Amino acid sequence: MSVYTHYHERTLVLCKPDTVQRGLIGEIISRFERKGLKIVALKMVMPTEKQAKDHYCWSDEEKEASGNRTIEALKAKGLPVVKTAKEYAEDVQRRLYSYLTSGPIVAMIIEGAHAVEHVRKVVGHGNPLSADVGTIRADFTTDSYVAADDVDRATRNLIHASSNVDEANREIKIWFKEEEIVDYDLAIEKILYSKEWENEREMLIKKRNKSS
Repeated sequence: MSVYTHYHERTLVLCKPDTVQRGLIGEIISRFERKGLKIVALKMVMPTEKQAKDHYCWSDEEKEASGNRTIEALKAKGLPVVKTAKEYAEDVQRRLYSYLTSGPIVAMIIEGAHAVEHVRKVVGHGNPLSADVGTIRADFTTDSYVAADDVDRATRNLIHASSNVDEANREIKIWFKEEEIVDYDLAIEKILYSKEWENEREMLIKKRNKSS
């Protein structure tokens, strides 16, 4: 029987086209498995334009925030600001659509206690140049926001991970049907989460003592 805590949640992970082309799928999946997280859905997909647009569907507030980050970066580099925040954000979206639809991806749903936060820590900062050593993006790519901006493309940062539970719930519906999600027992869940595991060992020791 699966062991759940009050903190269990699901999150979406996409291994982007550069991950597939570089043969890093297994390496990336193993990072999550070694962490103790459970994969409850997994498939290879050739993303459609609609899926890409649905996935990177931003509200006006999100566009404003993204565009303002771009404007701040331009000012920091002493470059002119020639567009509105919304226009800069739409440029980013256009690049992301192109990036995500450039080849097959591997989509997966990961489950566990604090899954969203744990996955994002394993993945690392969106800009590989700022990612901590030991994270996927720091360890497996040398790209950066500035290198990508210079040639008008998305940063090839290998992987997408939902930023919060609400976002995960929305994104999961884009890539998976409910019947594709598998509920199953994972052997390590008992060790990770269950108090009974400790009790079983105590009982085993008592039995040994009685029989000796």
